[in-house]
Amino acid sequence: MDGTTMLSSALDLFVRFATIGGGLWTVWGVITLAGGLRDHQGPQIQSGVWQAVGGGLIVAAAQLFSNVIQ
Repeated sequence: MDGTTMLSSALDLFVRFATIGGGLWTVWGVITLAGGLRDHQGPQIQSGVWQAVGGGLIVAAAQLFSNVIQ
């Protein structure tokens, strides 16, 4: 395995990890948001929204990075 192939494999693994991690972060944010809505907790609702948005941004950044390195 030459250096270019190894680097490409490592970057692909990073993109997959970031995409999966961002997706899980988004799902956890939606769960937090739902709990806040159920209990009428303003700070928890805000935290859930921002966590879900942050997870979506992580996924978007990973996919953008994937397109840039190809």
